[in-house]
Amino acid sequence: MEVIFQEVPVNLATGGVEVDKSQPPVLLIHGAGMDRTVWSQQTRYLAHHGFAPMAVDLPGHGGSGGELLSTISEMADWVADLIHELDTGPVRLVGHSMGSLISLEVAARHTDAVERLILMGAAAAMPVHPELLGAAERNEILAPQLMTAWAHGTRAHVAGNPTPGLWMRSGCQALLERAGDGVIHNDLAACNSYEAGDIAARITCPITVIVGSEDKMTPPKATAQLVAGFQEVDLRHLEGVGHMMMIEAPDRIREMMLLALQ
Repeated sequence: MEVIFQEVPVNLATGGVEVDKSQPPVLLIHGAGMDRTVWSQQTRYLAHHGFAPMAVDLPGHGGSGGELLSTISEMADWVADLIHELDTGPVRLVGHSMGSLISLEVAARHTDAVERLILMGAAAAMPVHPELLGAAERNEILAPQLMTAWAHGTRAHVAGNPTPGLWMRSGCQALLERAGDGVIHNDLAACNSYEAGDIAARITCPITVIVGSEDKMTPPKATAQLVAGFQEVDLRHLEGVGHMMMIEAPDRIREMMLLALQ
């Protein structure tokens, strides 16, 4: 589905169906260097289980036009404006990695736009290793290689793709390699410079946080520091899963999402 927003095309994946505004809207936000396709295992499922999913490509990502946004705050304001433009009412907002930072900011600063929050691969801070940041700035293939290696749990490095014959890591790396010049560095730099401050205390909507036991990018210890700031939170653990949990464990993520979105 393509909409024209701020005079440029914005691409949203809706699970292969028209958006039904009578169903609760679910907006899904991807991570650094990625696009809406990371949610392909969830959008169709949600569309056939009583929700209206919309996985969006951020500006300059995937099929969306527009200039890249250089800070998490700018991305959050853009998402909040998009929610109002879609005219669905408050959304259930789902964010992964960089998308979780964006979702936090939207929920804290635009409380009228968010009814419920689901965060995956989340932390209060996301410092980026200098080697990775440098490789991304130089648009080197090393950047997608490093991100892919760190983003997956042990099983995903050797098997685990739900489609027989396909390697999970290669799919993720191919997605990152498709990103335009400067996209990965822009996103990683935004994550690296982000400071959450007291944001957790300013969020009033219900929150679910899903953490993978083998997440090396936002390890459970880092997620725990974020969770400690919430007044109330539904914390769920996935054993044997890394940072790319919605791809590594799509069935379990669908089940957890369905419960959290009710």
